[in-house]
Amino acid sequence: MNILILGSGGREYSIGLAISKENKHDIYFMPGNGATQNLGTNINIKDYKELALWAKNNKIDLTIVGPEAPLVDGVVDIFKENDLTIFGPSAAAARLEGSKVYMKNILKKYNIPTAAFIETSNENEAHSFIDNMTNTPIVVKADGLCAGKGVIIAQSKDEAKQAVSDMLSGESFGDAGNSVVVEEFLDGYELSIFAICDGENYKILPAAQDHKRIGDGDTGPNTGGMGAYAPTPLVNDDIYKKVEERVIKPTLEGMKKEGAPYEGVLFIGVMVVKGEPIILEYNVRFGDPECEILMPLLETPVSELFYKGATKDLKSLDIKIKDEFSVGVVMASQNYPYSSSEPAEIIVDDIVDKDILNNTHISYAGVEREDDKLFATGGRVLVCVGFGTTIKQARDRAYALCGQVHFAGKKCRTDIAYQALK
Repeated sequence: MNILILGSGGREYSIGLAISKENKHDIYFMPGNGATQNLGTNINIKDYKELALWAKNNKIDLTIVGPEAPLVDGVVDIFKENDLTIFGPSAAAARLEGSKVYMKNILKKYNIPTAAFIETSNENEAHSFIDNMTNTPIVVKADGLCAGKGVIIAQSKDEAKQAVSDMLSGESFGDAGNSVVVEEFLDGYELSIFAICDGENYKILPAAQDHKRIGDGDTGPNTGGMGAYAPTPLVNDDIYKKVEERVIKPTLEGMKKEGAPYEGVLFIGVMVVKGEPIILEYNVRFGDPECEILMPLLETPVSELFYKGATKDLKSLDIKIKDEFSVGVVMASQNYPYSSSEPAEIIVDDIVDKDILNNTHISYAGVEREDDKLFATGGRVLVCVGFGTTIKQARDRAYALCGQVHFAGKKCRTDIAYQALK
């Protein structure tokens, strides 16, 4: 097939890497990054209508959308109008991530377990709800897309009220904060569960756990994610079954009733409280860095999984997952997540250790190429991914690979997967 991947991060690189290992497809990235051109061809056509025309002219058989913004903006609808096969939800279905208010109301309408909440654009109403809450912390969320940063966990009622006021005034997140969700804080452990959906059917991938905070021991500010591992031993068959019956099935049924059948990746943010899965949020694409660790665990060809998802044919697929663990450690630039960093050349040592060579790889994200040299250009630069028959073995290999990668100001957490190894 000719395959087009939209996006430029580690998530899109890892999808491209998995497909490139099938050794039978031509891969294009829009816009890609400095390393994706090792896997395929980067193109730069930002207008979706022009891009759809390019896809037709270049006989693209499958388009895979990585990030949420193009999905919310309706790229899937434009491609389908042009009779192109594309994997991802319509703009109507992508509101599950595009609007936290919409998402919470869908959960409520179809009796899907979630935290008690109020959604409002009225400051007094939000403050009154906060005054009547019995426990702290309190969670305050901006309605729109905020690149994963629109959630405040307030430690006091006063802090929660201030967060609401800052969002509604436009000070915190601009138009994305015109409406807010205030909800109770759930005390448990968090999981990322991904379902590949075709509107009717679904396939569940192994549950992952992400590490959001910048520092070891989950300290410091939230980031886009500093590392992840899968499968996590914190999930069992009982939790998977509850998520299927109480969450995925009613969501797919509900979205059909809403006239917005759900196709693509449904990313379910789950908090497990006393053995019960409660839904924190939905995203409409793969998590990053979870995607980087899940793609290599698939024994089923990635192109086949996405193609069958895009053509409503998941029922015919018997999905196979490798019997191993995967750990990804994010290497970030010096000033992440506070401010931008100076570009820095990336040097990767020649790896002679066969164990590391055969059981690790790098997924590149915030990189640019100049004269055949790769430069870290800020943010989350790359992910060192390791595999093994145990989580510890996978983690040790991932960190061994980290030791072979050098750029000025590089930083990473040293405790990825600590929850599983405690």
